[in-house]
Amino acid sequence: MYDVTELRRDFPILSREVNGKPLVYLDNGASAQKPQVVIDAITQAYSHEYANVHRGLHYLSNLATDKYEAVRGTVARFLGTPDENEIVFTSGTTEAINLVAYGWAMPRMQAGDEIILSVMEHHANIVPWHFLRERMGVVLKWIDVDSTGALDPQAVIDAIGPKTKLIAITHLSNVLGTVVDVKSITRAAHEKGVPVLVDGSQAAVHMPVNVADIGCDFYCVTGHKLYGPSGSGAIYIKSARMAEMRPFIGGGDMIREVTKDTVIYNDPPMKFEAGTPGIVQTIGLGVALEYMMDVGMENIAAHETALRDYAVQKLDGLNWIQVQGTTPDKAAIFSFTMDGAGHPHDISTILDKKGVAVRAGQHCTGPLMEHLGVNATCRASFGMYNTTGEIDVLVEALELAHDLFA
Repeated sequence: MYDVTELRRDFPILSREVNGKPLVYLDNGASAQKPQVVIDAITQAYSHEYANVHRGLHYLSNLATDKYEAVRGTVARFLGTPDENEIVFTSGTTEAINLVAYGWAMPRMQAGDEIILSVMEHHANIVPWHFLRERMGVVLKWIDVDSTGALDPQAVIDAIGPKTKLIAITHLSNVLGTVVDVKSITRAAHEKGVPVLVDGSQAAVHMPVNVADIGCDFYCVTGHKLYGPSGSGAIYIKSARMAEMRPFIGGGDMIREVTKDTVIYNDPPMKFEAGTPGIVQTIGLGVALEYMMDVGMENIAAHETALRDYAVQKLDGLNWIQVQGTTPDKAAIFSFTMDGAGHPHDISTILDKKGVAVRAGQHCTGPLMEHLGVNATCRASFGMYNTTGEIDVLVEALELAHDLFA
């Protein structure tokens, strides 16, 4: 049985107050809080087990290497691939997508080639492709969402043409909460010989993910949203795609031999992991993923679905709130504007006085804001530890804000 009260005790920050009020943390879409087991693992690693990995033969180096490399298998299990060598460690999704842009796309694209994106993409899944547009003449093709925020997979599929070289698409919108049918998109894209990159930064937090079932070529996750440390993350790269890639960053660990005249690269995935990595961050990520799998991704998804349904009911009663993204199967992410409010930053500031932490701004989704016709929104994004009682506090704080703006 999912006991959210008991689970909340695992997160020490949730017991603190902000502005004299109990913290209601609803900024999980930006970054999630950390359970004590992750904090303890980081402290243990730095206090008693720290050394550089791969390069030493002494006890601490071997211990750190074993713990660090064990996380590769953990990420593989979490994402549903049987081959841990298809996992490359990164500092997060931003680095992961840049790795694909520089290591896979740049060597095999030329002017006029196309990359298909949805208008919902985070800037991390836009800017690297703009680099290719600016520097190589690659064309970006944009697919819009409908009035509910839904993305029709057939619209993506229909956009595939003879010059399409990649589809780069989010699995779950960080603004609208929209879940994208990446499996159908991938199946149709592969029939036309087009690889698919999936930004799983949000989806992997809220629901089970199985890359083998999806069939995608690349799948990125970021640790700080997965209840792990910042500066941690990973990308699944299908072995066939990995064999096509050139290294993105050069340095130690990603080589076998270096002379004045030659360099021999290491085997994948090490080929794509240059320099001293985020050792402790990655160890912390592994502990966070084990924690999530122990709770159960299906259980987390069910709990958050209940939160979503309760929040929809409560927010529907506020006719002066405009929620962006209303698909019935959306995640528990609510972006909204308020009648009479000058700017979402003003709303956020008032909510903060009540101890409610939300995010306000464009959420790194400039094209989506333009499509929606708004400058910015407030966003309340829920996680495994949030409660219906916290939704009640959010609604009370919104009512106060509305009264102040009236």
